[in-house]
Amino acid sequence: MMDAIPTRFEVLDERFAAVGGDSWIERLHHGARWAEGPVYFPAGRFLAWSDIPNDRMLRWDEMTGAVGPFRQPAGYVNGNTLDREGRLISCEQGGRRVTRTEHDGSVTVVADRWEGRRFNSPNDAVVRSDGSIWFTDPSYGITSDYEGVKAEPEIDGCHVYRVDPATGEVRVVADDFVRPNGLAFSLDERLLYVADTRRRHLRVFDVRDDGTLSGGKVFAEGGEGDGFDGMRLDDTGRVWAAAGKAVHCFDPDGTLIGRLHLPEDVANLVFGGPKRNRLFIAATSSLFSLMLNVTGARPVWA
Repeated sequence: MMDAIPTRFEVLDERFAAVGGDSWIERLHHGARWAEGPVYFPAGRFLAWSDIPNDRMLRWDEMTGAVGPFRQPAGYVNGNTLDREGRLISCEQGGRRVTRTEHDGSVTVVADRWEGRRFNSPNDAVVRSDGSIWFTDPSYGITSDYEGVKAEPEIDGCHVYRVDPATGEVRVVADDFVRPNGLAFSLDERLLYVADTRRRHLRVFDVRDDGTLSGGKVFAEGGEGDGFDGMRLDDTGRVWAAAGKAVHCFDPDGTLIGRLHLPEDVANLVFGGPKRNRLFIAATSSLFSLMLNVTGARPVWA
């Protein structure tokens, strides 16, 4: 299903005034229960995303516009990304694990425990250029059977983790979150932005050379709806974050400079297309797309 709605940018600061693109937003698909985790595959010219309660991943083909199944069952996958070799990294809320899909289609478990205890329900992940995988672990997937498997938590708290690329060691890098959610690195990878949905703010950490974090000050507050969810950066370092029925754009200094309004609650987003200037947005029941005059940050595989 494809239809279009008028594009509505809200300019809150002159630094957002030059941002523009198509005068319409395309709805590429409708019919999900809770759309999440869009990931663009440049080699295949397609996008995959999660429909968590339906325990499936869907696939949109850029060449034909066709939508079809990508994986089902999918372990109630939430967030997805690609590693340096273009392999799919997924956060499975049902399996309470982070996995990697190899080029032959087989699935490798990247991490499913910390100190012998199962994770709550990994939510979103990002890969650094050194190959390390960073992910958040709130409890959404174990509080009921709606988007996971109801279970008692084995870990005291909801943390942010790092998986060492050489040893596979899993380490807590931040343990003072209520519900950590979306995360993204700055362009130089010296900063890590992390959403705390329950506290309705974004935080920013300094990333040390040894892979530990320091700082953690509040970068932005006031996420609409249920709070901030997923986020991505463009190639100027601006942070584009999902919250409520909008994608919020923040200058690197933390100023909210503008919003892109959507008709549904926004969960996550990704820049894709051959030039990384097509914004794909997973929002409640739909997958939306908008061609922009903005280019997404260069990914680790580029």
